[in-house]
Amino acid sequence: MAKEEALVINGLKKHFGHVKANDGIDLIVRAGTIHAIVGENGAGKSTLMKSLFGLHQPDSGEIYLWGEKVQFSSPLQALSHGIGMVHQHFMLVEALSVLENIILGAEPGKGILLSYKNSRKTVEEICKKYGLDLDLDAIVENVPVGIQQRLEIVKVLYRGARLIILDEPTAVLTPQEIDRMFEILREFKKDGCTVIFITHKLNEVMALADDVTVIRDGRTVGHWPISEVNEKILARQMVGRDVVLDLVKEDAQPAELVLQIQGLQTEQVNGDQKADGLSFNIRAGEILGIIGVAGNGQDALIEGILGLRKVEKGEILYLGEHINGVDTSHLRQKGVSCISADRLKTGLVREFNVRENAILGYHTGKEFVSNLLFQNKRIDHYANQIITEFQIKTPSLEAPITTLSGGNQQKLIIGRELHANPKLIIAVQPTRGVDIGAIEFIYQVLLECRRQNTAVLLVSNELEEVLSLSDRVAVLYQGRFMGCNTPDHLSKEEIGLMMAGVRPEGEGGSE
Repeated sequence: MAKEEALVINGLKKHFGHVKANDGIDLIVRAGTIHAIVGENGAGKSTLMKSLFGLHQPDSGEIYLWGEKVQFSSPLQALSHGIGMVHQHFMLVEALSVLENIILGAEPGKGILLSYKNSRKTVEEICKKYGLDLDLDAIVENVPVGIQQRLEIVKVLYRGARLIILDEPTAVLTPQEIDRMFEILREFKKDGCTVIFITHKLNEVMALADDVTVIRDGRTVGHWPISEVNEKILARQMVGRDVVLDLVKEDAQPAELVLQIQGLQTEQVNGDQKADGLSFNIRAGEILGIIGVAGNGQDALIEGILGLRKVEKGEILYLGEHINGVDTSHLRQKGVSCISADRLKTGLVREFNVRENAILGYHTGKEFVSNLLFQNKRIDHYANQIITEFQIKTPSLEAPITTLSGGNQQKLIIGRELHANPKLIIAVQPTRGVDIGAIEFIYQVLLECRRQNTAVLLVSNELEEVLSLSDRVAVLYQGRFMGCNTPDHLSKEEIGLMMAGVRPEGEGGSE
């Protein structure tokens, strides 16, 4: 085994029943490089990394780590061999301090005699070496998500990791934090560390990686030096066809005022961030994009509009009518549709099949019910229309919804929500967890709604998505708007500062 190869995986297979999550994966990662792994949602990336990290046991195949054949039965074994993993959803104890989280499970000393002084010194040396600014005494629940991610990185470095796996590491970061993250990863590389970078953001792959591997349907499609590919080539390899993400967007032609919000303040639920005096409006034929780091009041805003959260102050007007406290079912009847952020939690019912989920929320309407009985032929015709129009891949209407891919589940929700020809669409994280082919389709659908004079409120954590689709962009921080303007009058740097709570001169807090 060549010395320059930190990791070699040959023919790795992992099946869950009839599902072939990994069906013969091959991977070569050169030591001291940043290696990107990309693929559609469900391609097998996470399963592969979990097999490497000891969370899954592969059914067959070989793993070589620095020339040594290995197979780990637990993450502890993987850590002892120099592998560290920073998960997309952080593994932190919020009630403990930063330092306590870093050393948790790797405490020095024995019993209650822990050498915190030596641990603190080691952690401080790591932070200084890589420029990772951390307040070691801060309680984790009080620090921003960007700092929490640095904490996770220091955790794996403290345990001596030489091969670091990062799963979607930029999902919760501002543009400035992403730039800083890339600087840190490049420093790791200079220091001889090897980084595996799992992402769906192809622009980040091109900016950071030395090599890239594409996985599709549980198999390795190919492996390239980054100098031999571009975003279009990678997208084609991921999907198996050409993908067009360069959007053609005509100038907006805003018409009547559809949604008007003045001084909206919601209640706080379970300690989350409430909406705190938000004002904005949306007209027919335009897309208003709201961007912000997750947890800055997005849920409160949407739930307040939809009647799912108590509004303490302010007014919500829809087509001139006050709708404060109006429940969701009545809003649907009035022409308000919502693509929810969590499709399997609030958009679909896991136990239902495709047909049942296709009418969810509209199932009491006269179109589907007569004399208290469901009109199955009408329901079948309607569901098949959605499947055809929105190119949904499903074996049948009776198929359990959980057997569909994330992209096809999302298409079903969108088809259902657009069926009633709404005047207002609230699209919350509409492309979360879907493949690049589905993203292309969803973008085109939202732009077509705009052309058809529908008002669209887009709430997303994806900056490129918001800038590409929106006619105006509002930046949300701690329940308030830090600024609102057209995309061509906002730089990514300005948006990043506002996402971190810094208001540029001249920017107002409402629209």
